[in-house]
Amino acid sequence: MRLSGKHIVLGLTGSIAAYKAAYLLRGLVKEGAEVQVVMTPAAKEFITPVTMSALSGKPVASDFFSANDGTWHSHVDMGQWADLMLIAPATASTLGKMAHGICDNLLITTYLSAKCQVMIAPAMDLDMFRHPSTQSNLEILRSYGNLIIESGEGVLASGLHGKGRMEEPETILEEVVKFFDQKKKMLNKHFLITAGPTYEKIDPVRFIGNYSSGKMGFAIANALAESGANVTVVSGPVQIKNTNPAITILSGESAREMYDQCLRIFPEVDGAVMCAAVADFTPETYSGSKLKRGNDDLTIQLKPTKDIAGALGQLKSEKQLLVGFALETNDELANAYSKLVRKNLDFIVLNSINDTGAGFGVDTNKITIIDKDNNQSVFELKSKAEVAEDIVARIISEMEKK
Repeated sequence: MRLSGKHIVLGLTGSIAAYKAAYLLRGLVKEGAEVQVVMTPAAKEFITPVTMSALSGKPVASDFFSANDGTWHSHVDMGQWADLMLIAPATASTLGKMAHGICDNLLITTYLSAKCQVMIAPAMDLDMFRHPSTQSNLEILRSYGNLIIESGEGVLASGLHGKGRMEEPETILEEVVKFFDQKKKMLNKHFLITAGPTYEKIDPVRFIGNYSSGKMGFAIANALAESGANVTVVSGPVQIKNTNPAITILSGESAREMYDQCLRIFPEVDGAVMCAAVADFTPETYSGSKLKRGNDDLTIQLKPTKDIAGALGQLKSEKQLLVGFALETNDELANAYSKLVRKNLDFIVLNSINDTGAGFGVDTNKITIIDKDNNQSVFELKSKAEVAEDIVARIISEMEKK
């Protein structure tokens, strides 16, 4: 049984597709999973808790308190118990509540308490699905690291034909199995990730920096952790809070601090992804007091920073994997491949600020992966969480060759 020993919270919301959840639940149980069903009040209008309880072998959780004895259904306990939370079907209303933290039912409070990966299978009519608010909520949920099982096209409950159907139970089941299989592939692996900008201090209040948010690096860290790896992130100054216990965060505010951290850690890891936007130059001198405005122009002399990826490339063993990033504005492919060769990388991830929706600060990215033989794999614009999954899939493939 492919899901033996796995704990899954299955959430149902008020959609006609709720009947499919019975077949999905049966498939999960047949594969060995222990499933706790959580239903919204509206979901009970479409399929009964009795049916879902009979199939799962557990009482269905729906209300915060039991009507019989006042027993509290702990959303915290369920969120910590689960290895995966799967919401199928997920209505437009539920997507909006999840995206914005509106906790008016047990399902949403369980979602906000979940320490595990969350999968979502949307189900609604085509006009609701394509409405900008629904699409915006889906993007928000993707940015949180949730996995979206894309809706299918076909005849809908309204009689219209279009996109919005919940994916078939058999397909969702295979996505669940694939998720757990993926988690096994990086077990006992340790990866180093650099993320965010570096700040090169001029004086106590000023610095040279860049617009990197760290979102891409942290998305890769999360994707690696979800694949079973232990991850150490050396991060510049970012506003991202880590909640994954498999990820350790270390500070690398300046290029030199990030360099020292990486050289200390690299000999202990199986691979590294150099995703940080590290400054190439730093001030020659640092003023211990704030520089004051004068009548003359101010000249700041810069010197090169230490090349982190280049140093790790020289240290890299045959068993280690080293991945670089290249953010380019011109001659993108040639510049990225040159960087790969010079720094002894296994592959490099290219993105261009000329591509709309890619680069610093946004929640999406458009990448090309280039390998040592200059083979190029081009990906469409996606959320950074989805881009991270593509990169980690390539990392897994390359690690299998080591």
